[in-house]
Amino acid sequence: MKEFIQTLKNIWSLKELREKILFTLGIILVYRFASYISLPAINLAEVGDLLEHYKNQGGNKQGAGLLGLLSSFTGGAFSHASVMALGIMPYISASIIVQLMGMAIPYLQKLQKDGESGRNTLNQITRWLTIGVCLVQAPSYLTSITQLFLPYAQFQSAYYVEPNSIMFWLPSIVILVAGSVFAMWLGEKITDKGIGNGISILIMVGILSRLPEAFVQEMAVQNGKGGMGSIMILIEVLFWMLVVLLAVILSVAVRKIPIQYVSRAQARGGVNRNLMQGARQWIPLKVNAAGVMPIIFAQALMFVPGLLTKVDESNTFLAGFKNVFSWQYNVLFALLIIIFSFFYTAITIPVNQMADDLKRNGGLVPKVRPGKETADYLDDILSKITLPGAIFLSIFAVLPAIVHGSFVQTGAFALFFGGTSLLIMVGVILDTVQQINTYLLNHHYDGLMQSKLSRTTGY
Repeated sequence: MKEFIQTLKNIWSLKELREKILFTLGIILVYRFASYISLPAINLAEVGDLLEHYKNQGGNKQGAGLLGLLSSFTGGAFSHASVMALGIMPYISASIIVQLMGMAIPYLQKLQKDGESGRNTLNQITRWLTIGVCLVQAPSYLTSITQLFLPYAQFQSAYYVEPNSIMFWLPSIVILVAGSVFAMWLGEKITDKGIGNGISILIMVGILSRLPEAFVQEMAVQNGKGGMGSIMILIEVLFWMLVVLLAVILSVAVRKIPIQYVSRAQARGGVNRNLMQGARQWIPLKVNAAGVMPIIFAQALMFVPGLLTKVDESNTFLAGFKNVFSWQYNVLFALLIIIFSFFYTAITIPVNQMADDLKRNGGLVPKVRPGKETADYLDDILSKITLPGAIFLSIFAVLPAIVHGSFVQTGAFALFFGGTSLLIMVGVILDTVQQINTYLLNHHYDGLMQSKLSRTTGY
């Protein structure tokens, strides 16, 4: 504890780092304040009552899939008709699209290799594509909040303007697009002038903002059961800490592939044989190289099984796909995550390029021939470590459904026991700590994490 306090003092003593942290906190406050500003055509107080009514009608189960994910990423702005309702998700979607298209379009591949100028052009393409995604998502969002709530006559006062008129749609679309672009700008400012990872930090803040409310709701439900409530809350907190620890392990776990670099003189046998080992280094292949992307992709597709219920609404098996806590939903969800883990890892980890770069720079994997054999070797190792990583990731994704009801009583708190929310929080916090460590180590201070852990995990 003493060392931790001293580390905090070291952080505060560095003017540059202190200013970056304060700037980041200021941007976060602006982002959170904007998320509470409702669309001009909507009465925010009425929308709160309306949403509560919808939840009581079962909307908390049917809308907790992709819509629930979007709501958690925006810190509740999505479900409260805020000007920031779309949040940073259109930018994330645009970034994913550009990344995937970069695998097939030569022009984008060229930009990825053009250094700083190429990255700037890619960023500009992503920004414009973000606006295009917003123009698609904004009408969809407005449709959802009008079609879901218009049938309830007692909530018609929630709209200051007739929701089917052009005076409602046009200004609301423009404002939603502007709000998303503003969120993107705030994230880029944190990256440029703050502590970095701006977009990720905004997502993490949105997720964390839901945690206190969810915990209070869980406490209220558990305490309402009698004297065992406090004990159950303590057990839940301890179990949640264990889950967080496992999420950290999943995020930082790597398989180190030893490599050695041999100079040209050594390769010709022109030096002492004792020096033939060359300089030893490692290629760290992450066990979960895909991160949270398989969960996001799988969640985006999980609305399709829900459409099957319209074929036979009396079929109880098909009806289970509409409930995110049902076994039908989660079995299919886990299978999709495993499939997308292999798919995303395959398209984002260029083993052939890695092998070519090694060969070009005089590097080799011991006992493996340079070139194609090295690429095959790396691909084989990557496939072997991706399988347990994908299984572990799928377990994390369905863990909220496992603990909900039998262990954790409220769905809002159960969602923090795994899934995208927890993995994003853990990943962003680890990256942020690494950024702060870099500043501290550059000024000859000890970092926030032990050096032994850094050597073991690479963080």
